[in-house]
Amino acid sequence: MSKYKDLDQIFIDGKWSGGSSNSDMENLNPYTKKSIFKIKGANKDDVDKAYKAAAKAQKEWAETTPSIKRNIFDKAVSIMNDRKDEIKDWIIKESGGTNVKAETEWMIAMESLRVSSSYPYEVNGKIFPSMVPGKESRMYRKPLGVVTVISPWNFALNLTMRSVAPALATGNAVVLKPAGFTPVTGATLVAKIFEEAGLPKGLLNVVLGKGSEIGDYLVEHPTTKLVSFTGSTPVGRGIAEKAGSQFKKLSLELGGNNVHIVLDDADVDNAVDAAIFGKFMHQGQICMGINRILIADKIYDTFTDKFLEKAKALKVGDPSDENTSVGPIIDESQVEKISDMIDQAVKDGAKMLTDKKIEGNLIHPVVFSEVKNEMDIAQNEIFGPVALLIKFKDDEEAIKMANDTELGLSGAVHSGNTERALYVAKHIETGMVHINDQPVNDDANAVFGGEKNSGVGRFNGEFVKEEFTTTQWITVQHEKRDYAF
Repeated sequence: MSKYKDLDQIFIDGKWSGGSSNSDMENLNPYTKKSIFKIKGANKDDVDKAYKAAAKAQKEWAETTPSIKRNIFDKAVSIMNDRKDEIKDWIIKESGGTNVKAETEWMIAMESLRVSSSYPYEVNGKIFPSMVPGKESRMYRKPLGVVTVISPWNFALNLTMRSVAPALATGNAVVLKPAGFTPVTGATLVAKIFEEAGLPKGLLNVVLGKGSEIGDYLVEHPTTKLVSFTGSTPVGRGIAEKAGSQFKKLSLELGGNNVHIVLDDADVDNAVDAAIFGKFMHQGQICMGINRILIADKIYDTFTDKFLEKAKALKVGDPSDENTSVGPIIDESQVEKISDMIDQAVKDGAKMLTDKKIEGNLIHPVVFSEVKNEMDIAQNEIFGPVALLIKFKDDEEAIKMANDTELGLSGAVHSGNTERALYVAKHIETGMVHINDQPVNDDANAVFGGEKNSGVGRFNGEFVKEEFTTTQWITVQHEKRDYAF
């Protein structure tokens, strides 16, 4: 099986070509800092063509039988299996993900595709009883039409697939724009898989381009009925303002300031293992990754010693090396931002238990103790391999600390008493909490989403079908109705 070609091109109405913009983008390997390729980006004319093709193709797709749709999805699943090594290789070299990260991302994206394959048979209507004699009251569920998906760079394949697959499966067409760092895993690779699977042309269109040139235009385009965006809260807020003014539907998964709470009766070894994974998976560049580790004062020192030992033992380096646990940060600007946060934390009084070691885009794990919850580094999303160990006295203080943030995406609670942990979990203002685990979890059939400034709407399972469809109420008066006048 030959590898995919033309992954540096836009894809509109079933055709691969260079974009029409006068500006180019460069796709860099974040570890080697070498160019993978340059991209001729899309401009507004290309965006218009993408929406025109999508709107035209969607009408026929909406009427296509579920069995035909299901067959295409089954073929796409088979292709993802056959091309697993090729897909993982792109995840490693484009996003800097380690082998563990690439395997995990492929697996989650595959599950999103598998679960979505059943949706064509599950977009069901209902019949309601009516208070009017002789009336039949019906609800029809219909696709929205054309959906815009704007995907991020950190888990690009998965976070693209979890919107694109259900949108197509529920009868919509899609215009997809990936992050500039990950055009392949965030878009063109997905388009190639569906193209090979036999998806009719025009249903999935890819526009590669600079957000400054086409970002607002995509959000405000009159053809799109919903904007699905995963990324930072500030950018999400801007999208919400622009889309909201036109009453478009929104599906937003934004930033997180996630807590990993370790109560005094927890299995410390298990809590440490979970925290190491939840903090340093993909160098901490995960929206639902651990931002703050809250530890009961009675076990704080024990936890700290064990966590520090494991953090120092993590291998940092080339993400293609199977023994590497921590690979590169996505680019130099992010490295500088994280470096500045580390320096400020020291100035604010946090105690750094490790050396600050930065090599190119590699940041070796940093562990801070004596962190206060009100410090800037604890109040802001780090998005890097920096662990904050924060002490608390009792369960109520842990809950208060957890909720002292504008964000509420994910979290975890460790305890030897499930009911105690459940009490804490239910009082955390966040969309997701995992007991005796860590915050990085994503099941394609379970509800996924945040509270407060961490997003709007829900992904996965029954919930995403609601996001990508609308309802229509139609009644049939079978008998002559008596009116009051």
